[in-house]
Formats: sequence, structure tokens, C-alpha cells
Amino acid sequence: MIDLRSDTVTKPDEEMREAARTAEVGDAVYDEDPTVNELERRAADIVDMEAALYVPSGTMGNQIAARVHTERGQEVLADRKSHVVTYELGGFAQHAALQVRMLDAGPRGVPTPEQVAAGYIEEDLHRAGTGLLCLENTHNARGGLAIEPAAIADAAAAAHERDVPVHLDGARLFNAATALDVPGTDLTEPVDSVMFCLSKGLGAPVGSMLAGSAEFIDAARRTRKLFGGGLRQAGLIAAPGLCALENVDDLETDHENARRLADGLAAIDGFDVKAPETNIVLVDVSETGREPEAVLERLRERDVVATQFGPTTVRFCTHRNVDREDVDLALDRIAETFG
Repeated sequence: MIDLRSDTVTKPDEEMREAARTAEVGDAVYDEDPTVNELERRAADIVDMEAALYVPSGTMGNQIAARVHTERGQEVLADRKSHVVTYELGGFAQHAALQVRMLDAGPRGVPTPEQVAAGYIEEDLHRAGTGLLCLENTHNARGGLAIEPAAIADAAAAAHERDVPVHLDGARLFNAATALDVPGTDLTEPVDSVMFCLSKGLGAPVGSMLAGSAEFIDAARRTRKLFGGGLRQAGLIAAPGLCALENVDDLETDHENARRLADGLAAIDGFDVKAPETNIVLVDVSETGREPEAVLERLRERDVVATQFGPTTVRFCTHRNVDREDVDLALDRIAETFG
């Protein structure tokens, strides 16, 4: 089976399994797990923030950030296709009693300063006001787009001019940095907090990092406990996370495989392929005359799996457990099926 559904399906390698087996552990809620503490120190350094917090998932990291940055009833500005709006079960409303003011941030999913200004609501007797701007990089739903540092900086500056903090959902932050050939810190310097995943392309079995100021992380640690994310002997899962931080340079291989996959798919009649910027390939299959579900079923019969990503779109995602030979084999099977 060639699994191209998502980079979330990656499995830990032997180095990660050995790191988990030999990890030094303690009670992380008591701040006594040395492996977790080391992971948090290194993660903070990588994104040039004062402190970081290990959390079980990227969604929890985003939800904690929203809770800490805001007051109940405030509004959050976010692109209408952002992960925090579309894939987190309305968490902002459920966990932080926030309203979301959705912005149509255009094809790249990052709002302009003018959109931030237009969406901003000043607090008064009748309105709670804008409490947070959320950005995303890479932008998942728009095809794994690598958002340029200037676009992040411009949007953040517009928010900061109005005393609104900025959180970056950087689940695939290092895919963006790799694609843009810039340090990850160029993408995090303008924002107040950032979440990035250790799983997905970096290959850890579980976990994400939330980073920001020391004061922010102190509050985030308490909120993590509130959300049920207090971790005990978590060094067993943090140790593979330390290994994952060494895998950033491998992401370019995933991007190369995505380009190879896209080129091959584009040669198949009825497949309208969006050129990938990172490891996500979106294909409009409407010209095949089949619904995405039917396309996916035919692929599964040939041991190639992808996922539906819209009314006419199928998503393929390359990752460290899919090599060039797998891509070529998948292309052969797809071409035989739809060519």
C-alpha cells in the first residue's frame, strides 16, 4: 500500500524507537522530566522564542494559544479556509468562548494589512473587540502554500498596530522554511506565539510544540492542564521529538517527490493538477467524469490511497515514508487506471 493521504501517517524510525526506549523520564507536570525539558528548550531556540511547551497535538496547541491570548467573547480574525476555522471542531467557541470573524484572505490565505484593519473591532460598551489574529504556514487547505516572511510580517504589523496579538499555526512551519529557503525564525519573528508539529513531515509519533514569551508559556502550561494535557513520564514520547528536530533537512526530499508526483499526474487526462509548493498536491478530478469518492476507490483497488479535499478535489501528500520509487510506482498504477 502506498499511503499518500497525509504526512500524519509517518511512522517512527528505529532511531526514534531506540530514543523512546532509553529516554530518561520523570513527572513532567512537576517539571521533572529531563527529556521533555530538553525538548522544550531546543524547540524554543529553533523558533527564537523565550520558552516552549510540549503538547499532545497541534490542535491543542492552537486552542491553548487562543485561550491564553484572549478574553471570553472577543473576536478572532482568521482566513475562512484556515485549519483553526475548518478542522478544529469550533474549538475557539467551545474552549475560549470566542467569536471568529472569517476573512477571505485570497488564494494564498494570508490577510493583507487592509483586511486586518477592516476586520478589526474596537472594544466598546457593546462589542468585545478583536482579541487575536491567527495566521497559518504552510496553508493546508490552500494546497500546502509556503507563505512568505513579508506577508506574515505585514499582517502581524497591522494587528500589532491595534494591540492585537498574533498566533501562527505553523503545523508545517519547516516545510514553509524549506520551500522558501529561509530560516524558520524569519517566519516566526513577527508573531507572538507559534505552534509547530513534531509529527507530520518530521516523523515523530506524537506531539507538537507551542512557543512564545516566558509569561505566555507559563499561562499556557496551566491551560494545558485545564484541557487535560498534563503529561507525566512523557520523555518516552518526547525523545522521538528530539530526533524529529534533526529531520528538517529531509523535507526537501518530500518536496521533490511532490513535484515529481504532480508532473506525472498532470500527464493523465482529466487530472487538473495544482503545482505544489511543498509536500501537498491538489488534483481537480472533475474532468474525469467521476466524483472524488469514485476516483479514490479506484486508486485503493490498486493499493494507492489519497484523500478527498473538496467537492472535486483529491489530495496527495508526500512524506518520509514514501520514497521516489514509491512515487513512480503510484504513478504507474494511477496511469494504468485512468490513462
